[in-house]
Amino acid sequence: MAGEDSIRYKQGRSSHINTANTITILRYPLLVFIVWLLYQESRAGKNAAVGLIILLILMDTLDGVVARRRHETTLLGSALDIATDRAVEIVLWVVYAHLRLIPVAIPLVVIIRGMLTDSIRAVALQHGISAHQMMRTTLGKWLVASPPMRTGYAIVKIVAFVTLALTLALQANNLAWTGVYQVAQVVSWLAVVICLARGLPVLLESPSFFRSLEQD
Repeated sequence: MAGEDSIRYKQGRSSHINTANTITILRYPLLVFIVWLLYQESRAGKNAAVGLIILLILMDTLDGVVARRRHETTLLGSALDIATDRAVEIVLWVVYAHLRLIPVAIPLVVIIRGMLTDSIRAVALQHGISAHQMMRTTLGKWLVASPPMRTGYAIVKIVAFVTLALTLALQANNLAWTGVYQVAQVVSWLAVVICLARGLPVLLESPSFFRSLEQD
């Protein structure tokens, strides 16, 4: 999952309703359908949800690839991509908490952290500065924008979301699920730790960033 990790920032001549943005928007109805499946009693629904969650996440990668190859990178695309990633992340965490697969503390932490960092980044976007470009320190850039951290965080969230859905599917099929559930718990909390670690630089560097904007 890119979220704040989106790099579709540069302004271009492409239409706002382009192929990349269409792919991003299509993730919303798919997300709603996945949530509906997760609440179904049928085994088929829960089994399908596992595969569709993987597709939902792959679509995030696809819209970025399409944006770069078709030169459809726009500020709107960057904002839309971040908002969509945030929606997917929050909705899935909340649903899993409601299904009693994870503690409610996990979605609460993610939501509060997201509100704080997104508010700061919204100001940056108004000045044509991407979420990554506003980072000034080496550590901040590495935590927020480096490929290892972005990719690592995305992989951890993917594993968490898929294993949690797989736990439901295994339970519905009367198969052994405790091992997968334990992995899901560990990975979910690891995702929270990384989430906080990547959000902290945004909060700590925001005062100097805002001062630089006021001086311009």
